[in-house]
Amino acid sequence: MRTIQLSEVTDRVRKLCQQANSELGDDVINALRKAREVEESPTGRRILDQILENARIAKDRTAPLCQDTGFAVFFAELGTEVVLEGGGTLKDAINRGVAQGYKEGFLRKSIVSDPLNRVNTGDNTPAVVHLTQVPGGRLTLTFAPKGGGSENMSRLAMLKPADGLEGVKNFVVETVEKAGANPCPPIVVGVGIGGTFDYSAYLAKKALLRRLDSRNPDPFYAKLEEELLELVNRTGVGPQGLGGTTTALGVLVEAHPCHIASLPVAVNMQCHSARHMSASF
Repeated sequence: MRTIQLSEVTDRVRKLCQQANSELGDDVINALRKAREVEESPTGRRILDQILENARIAKDRTAPLCQDTGFAVFFAELGTEVVLEGGGTLKDAINRGVAQGYKEGFLRKSIVSDPLNRVNTGDNTPAVVHLTQVPGGRLTLTFAPKGGGSENMSRLAMLKPADGLEGVKNFVVETVEKAGANPCPPIVVGVGIGGTFDYSAYLAKKALLRRLDSRNPDPFYAKLEEELLELVNRTGVGPQGLGGTTTALGVLVEAHPCHIASLPVAVNMQCHSARHMSASF
């Protein structure tokens, strides 16, 4: 067995909150640069230039990429051979790190204590923590600050099995078209297919953690990702909704077995500040 101190988790979370909010991954930067090369709209090219310059400044100054520093969402993989020590639970340690990181980094606190009694908690907690148990002796945390503008444009549908592949494609493209400029395109589109009502939404959000230069290991879904990206970029929404050929930087699909009577499909939107970062212990 391996022991990990919860104080170490808190300290790493504190650093992740600040770093992820100021640094885009190299896959996102590369996708933005490639989009700039092929974007047909002059306005779209100027917008992409500004997005890239914003990313450069944010990293150089350790400043937020966006004023919306997001809901703190964590995906935690806890090894079966790991023992956590130090007081409280893993979620407690993560919340302490979020509170410290958002305060020290002067990051906007965006969480209200109750959806209908909207009083700000003052420290961007509580975080949402998705915990999965995995073999081995490591703990891996992936932090994804999720902005409200893109999150608000996400949708979920319980399609009929007879709707099939075309129904899934139509729902994804329709969701992007209805969203328009609201999620700050160019966007990243996470798609969850299958599972249950709730699990499809989890899959869609988890899909956004993948690198933009990756493909689903299943050739069928890899092809679907490519087809959906082409269809989404044909909508003409373009950078910041002002028209163009770059509406999305990527479409990432995750699938799961489902009930014979169901075909759940979820679309989770992410803005061009596709922020996420991992740490392993």
